[in-house]
Amino acid sequence: MAEPQNDPAPEAPKTYSAQDVRQGQIILRKRWQRWVFFGGLAALVLFVLLMRIAGAA
Repeated sequence: MAEPQNDPAPEAPKTYSAQDVRQGQIILRKRWQRWVFFGGLAALVLFVLLMRIAGAA
């Protein structure tokens, strides 16, 4: 018969402080990066508005 294994207790999950795991900052150093970022935001807003208009028709 197989002998039971003496496994050590599982380790507790690692904990992190809220300061260590917070979201990072958006760093847009070049002009084209700012254009792409804000253009994407504007495109999202326009898409939502168009979908609302199309859904209302």
